Amino acid sequence: MNDGKVGSVMTADVVHALPGTPFKEVARLLADHRISGLPVLDDDDKVLGVVSETDLMARQAAPGPERPARRTRAKRRQATKVAARTAGQLMSGPAVTVHADDTIAEAARTMAERHVARLPVVDVEERLVGIVTRGDLLRVFLLPDAQLRAQVIEQVLTRGLWLPAGCVEVFVTEGVVTLSGHLDNPGDREIAVSMTRRLDGVVDVVDRLHVRRGGAS
Repeated sequence: MNDGKVGSVMTADVVHALPGTPFKEVARLLADHRISGLPVLDDDDKVLGVVSETDLMARQAAPGPERPARRTRAKRRQATKVAARTAGQLMSGPAVTVHADDTIAEAARTMAERHVARLPVVDVEERLVGIVTRGDLLRVFLLPDAQLRAQVIEQVLTRGLWLPAGCVEVFVTEGVVTLSGHLDNPGDREIAVSMTRRLDGVVDVVDRLHVRRGGAS
């Protein structure tokens, strides 16, 4: 469900840097591994911050000289990155992290709210165990329609609602699930739609369910 866990989509083998890693080595790590950012760790594998391509590009986009008195806080922070020589000086921190047992939906919400493209994944002691990117979270939408249909039948209709086989038909096209059929319990209709909508990979749900006479359709 959109309560699938971050641990199921994260990358466990994480390219990282230390605070003293030189600027050029950070650039080399990003280029060699074809990644756009990496976490910076302390000696205890705890995440201090994250270095991205944007942080490195600050040097290339550096403005001309400006009197210190006219610098805003943002400009002073930018000036620090321009002069940075190590990962510790380049990084943005403190890092925004998630835990492996957080849901995919929670991770996606954190990314959107904090405007980040990647999240270090940490354990209960806040040590790095993986990293998750926007692409990892979006990968759930690549599930084949047939697999989504099977999940709806098993997780929602059979295990969730204990409905007899065949009372609800399930059609899936490009991730859009259509539920069609007749139910005896009015509450089952709302639950079926809600549970289906929360399944990983479901784009939308079309409700064509009806409640048999005696219930509210």
